[in-house]
Amino acid sequence: MTEQDTDRQSVRASTEIVLVIGAGTMGRGIAQAVAEAGHPTLLFDADQRNLEHGLAVLETAWERAVQKGKLASSDARAARTRLQPAQGLDEAAAAAIVIEAIFEDPEIKVTLFRELDAIVPESALLASNTSSISITRLAAAVKAPGSFLGLHFFNPVPVLPLVEVVRGLRTDEATVNRALGFVRGLGKTPVVVNDSPGFVVNRVLLPMINEAVLCLAEGVAGKEAIDEVMKLGASHPLGPLALADLIGLDVCLDIMRTLHRDLGDDKYRPAPLLARMVDAGKLGRKGGEGFYRYDR
Repeated sequence: MTEQDTDRQSVRASTEIVLVIGAGTMGRGIAQAVAEAGHPTLLFDADQRNLEHGLAVLETAWERAVQKGKLASSDARAARTRLQPAQGLDEAAAAAIVIEAIFEDPEIKVTLFRELDAIVPESALLASNTSSISITRLAAAVKAPGSFLGLHFFNPVPVLPLVEVVRGLRTDEATVNRALGFVRGLGKTPVVVNDSPGFVVNRVLLPMINEAVLCLAEGVAGKEAIDEVMKLGASHPLGPLALADLIGLDVCLDIMRTLHRDLGDDKYRPAPLLARMVDAGKLGRKGGEGFYRYDR
């Protein structure tokens, strides 16, 4: 038996395993925060290449944190040991908490939770990191919707303190309280909100970003000017167009479409320029180009 196999067995022996599903930007960020907080953590992605890439990115992140003096080398080693790749969804059978962080497609999420429902223990807490999809709708996919809620983390997860704890229509109070304790244990600040399209942050933030895109398309000002006036005039650390690039223009478009569809108000109609940029593959930082260009 190899040393890595011994580490994996040690992780599996814990009674409080956290499974994070999705090794993209949000999923790996959540996994990093959970592992650094001391939880045995499993990271799963249906695409093995995505999983391997996510683990490699985390390794680099920990190395940089140690080099910059933000994390002790011993803490980085401990976090690496706690974080292990899951080889399949069947490993959810050992998890006390499952956090889904796959892409924003309600049907795919519902299918995933139906599959998880047949695997996880009855005592498990199920959570989605969705940024706009109805928690109540997703919870209907499982037998115990009272144990289901939203845990909406923000990018970059290791840095930003907020987690929106989203209470679905059937979420139990005990589930909310358990989630609050878990989030505080990560060193984050939980804020409880009710299930509504976009919750609070994205319902307020994304229309502002959308309006900035409209201003750009209408020639009110250039992209640098739009971002600069919001930084200087509203004390925003990042301008709305640069923030859209950080979030991902495809994510911004999905959220605006969800708000428009579910709230039925044309003030949430996505800016045509935003849709055209996504169609052109200009997704922001993750793709190397959005409103700005980025050195890969």
